[in-house]
Amino acid sequence: MTNTLSRRSFVQSGALLAAAGITSNALPSLALQPSHVTGAPSPIQLGLASYTFRNFTRAQMIGFMKQLNITDLNVKDIKDHLPIDPTEEAKALADYTAAGIKLRAAGAIYFPKDDDADIRSKFEYCKRAGISLIVAGDPSPETLPRVEKFVKEYDIRIAIHNHGPEDKLWHSPLDILKAVKNMDPRIGCCIDVGHTVRAGTDVVQAIHEVGPRLFDVHMKDLTNFDSKESQVAVGDGIMPVRGIFEALIKTKYKGFVDLEYEVHADDPMPGVIASFSYMRGVLAGMGYLTHG
Repeated sequence: MTNTLSRRSFVQSGALLAAAGITSNALPSLALQPSHVTGAPSPIQLGLASYTFRNFTRAQMIGFMKQLNITDLNVKDIKDHLPIDPTEEAKALADYTAAGIKLRAAGAIYFPKDDDADIRSKFEYCKRAGISLIVAGDPSPETLPRVEKFVKEYDIRIAIHNHGPEDKLWHSPLDILKAVKNMDPRIGCCIDVGHTVRAGTDVVQAIHEVGPRLFDVHMKDLTNFDSKESQVAVGDGIMPVRGIFEALIKTKYKGFVDLEYEVHADDPMPGVIASFSYMRGVLAGMGYLTHG
């Protein structure tokens, strides 16, 4: 699987020029404006996984999101992004509201215990934040029936995140699908495209197979599908980005494609800018009008 769409096609957006020569401390917001494209509004909704900015505070991340013109966040209890303490959580929620940022999902959240109190605390955390989707890291098959009980009680969906060959439970979204196919329809998958291809699974085919049980997508790119360490900005690797978008559109996916850029943790913005520029350029090449 290779990207046939060259990043050079999107230099006119200006974002790549910024990524190439400007550090994250001096990125002009004007450089992030995409080319104007005439067409239908994009059916693909782009968001951000806050883990991308795990070394930065909430205030810094909000500033970065304004530069990126991204308002939709998959937030995680890391740094001070969304603390699980109710008082601190309320402060974070006030900051996001003031900045016009919408919390679309929380996670990855882990469920290490088959215990009502522990599981309820995670659902309460999301309920307080008005978040209707939990990206779950590691619920075991034995824990899923208990988790399902809380899904029904709170009407909060669970998207189990696959973590590739190293994951003891969920290598591929297809493993998740087998475990949840007869459970409440609010229990499904978060497809991490990088971990999926490293597990030897065709990510485009997986999107079609998971279908209505796909609730979230974590986007990244690799130059080698056998190497976790080969992650690069989206468009610089061999991830079939256009094929992924086409599959999501064909299956009428309604969730978000959240960029999860895990490299260069101390200065991620050049790669983040390049990734959003490329994704917006792919969508523009497909005839869709993107905002941001």
